[in-house]
Amino acid sequence: MISVITPVYNGEKYIEDCIKVVVDQNCSNIEHIIVDGGSTDATVDIIKSSAQNYPHIRWISEKDRGQSDAMNKGIAMAKGNIIAILNVDDFYEPNVLNHISAIFEKLPEPALLVGNCNILDDDNNLKRINRPKRLKITDLLVGYNINPFPFNPSAYFYHKSLHEQVGFYEVDEHYAMDVDFLLKAVQVAHVKYVDEIWGNYRQISGTKTVNDINSGQNAIRLRQLMQKYLQKLPLYKQWLVAVKREYYKAEKRLEYFSKKPNEILPRIGKRLGIRTS
Repeated sequence: MISVITPVYNGEKYIEDCIKVVVDQNCSNIEHIIVDGGSTDATVDIIKSSAQNYPHIRWISEKDRGQSDAMNKGIAMAKGNIIAILNVDDFYEPNVLNHISAIFEKLPEPALLVGNCNILDDDNNLKRINRPKRLKITDLLVGYNINPFPFNPSAYFYHKSLHEQVGFYEVDEHYAMDVDFLLKAVQVAHVKYVDEIWGNYRQISGTKTVNDINSGQNAIRLRQLMQKYLQKLPLYKQWLVAVKREYYKAEKRLEYFSKKPNEILPRIGKRLGIRTS
């Protein structure tokens, strides 16, 4: 069974669509656990009404310590052996849950299954596609601008038993809890990447995450988190991260200049202090 967990607080604008997203997956072996943090708008009324029509919905509403705490509550409630985290304003591509359920039948436990994710703006226009194809810890730590990590949980899924090895989401981490979890998970899980678009993440203006990105704090926080995990690695793996960082930088330069060969000589000239025109 897949347990889809949705943490929400005052999400009346999105909760009905979120519930419909899961319903429209037409996946029979599923439960949708909605963990409300004590909303003061119409969120709870919408959840309550939907739960009367859809028996796969289970929910609670009570004060919590933030998003990580809400996700942990949902995981504790989960009856399924596969965990999916779906934030209230994100959504799946059609038939994703049946598809990943079939893939999990062939995966050893615990497994982390990762696909691609559309990153959308407020109006659902595509900004870019997150393709996290390199998922070893020594790849992820080279830098997220060089080698992207999975950007949103709508595009990755994992065995519930993975939490027995890496613990739950850090309750006191309110921004990078998913990255923190992933950096632990890839070190112990059987990781499989599939080059297909599974999830959709909306970068909505004014939300906690977008404000954090725009302020520059997100980048600082991620660098600090990645440095913490880098320092925990054996010295030979730290060296490997440094080597991979230079390799991937060179790879990106080659890719760039293959598309813009006319810029090669001016760039070289600039570095050498020579005018090329």
